Amino acid sequence: MRYSINIASDQMGLAQGHDIDASYKDLCVVCDAIRYLNTDNAMDVIAGIVALEKPILFHKFNKHMGSRSELGGRKGAFPIKAAKIVRLILLNAIANSRSKGLDDTALYVVHASANKTVIARRMPSKGSASWGRGMYGMSARTHSDLEYAKVEIGLANADASSLTENMKRMIRVRNPKRASKPKPAASAPKQQKTQKAAKQPEAKVEPKAEAKADATAKK
Repeated sequence: MRYSINIASDQMGLAQGHDIDASYKDLCVVCDAIRYLNTDNAMDVIAGIVALEKPILFHKFNKHMGSRSELGGRKGAFPIKAAKIVRLILLNAIANSRSKGLDDTALYVVHASANKTVIARRMPSKGSASWGRGMYGMSARTHSDLEYAKVEIGLANADASSLTENMKRMIRVRNPKRASKPKPAASAPKQQKTQKAAKQPEAKVEPKAEAKADATAKK
């Protein structure tokens, strides 16, 4: 099977679903929501959609869509059918990554796309044909096309050599916990300076105490 991403296959776990009877627009939005996320976070996003707990933001395809208070007044929805389909393909991609020997605890969704593939023409039955407003004959019959979609998901480790710099940057942006690095330990010279600073007050106090003791003894 051909994929639309050009990355070394040995460094990436791929999976796809084709001839999907679902809205490719909803599939696109779900893919946008999980792209560059860790697999665990991506599964959490999908679980929130299916459980009707947290809607996802519709940057596009949001005409006549209501706003959501959970998204700060922006437009969003719960594309449950599309989320379930993407979840199955994501699980398949995780299994393919394991079979290739990739570290499944540090996989990221570096590729997620959905596209419309085939449009099947559907016509209504003969009895449901609509009549035109004119005086002559019958108007064109209404039709409702059946559109099929294709979904691709690719997983890889963040340190894979075949990833582009933009992919690595987006992984750091969308996973801030991974980007945060622990603070380096204090170097040896700094530690020595702090130890000297801690000893200096003790050295200054001792002579003063001895001078006071000598003065009292003379008196």
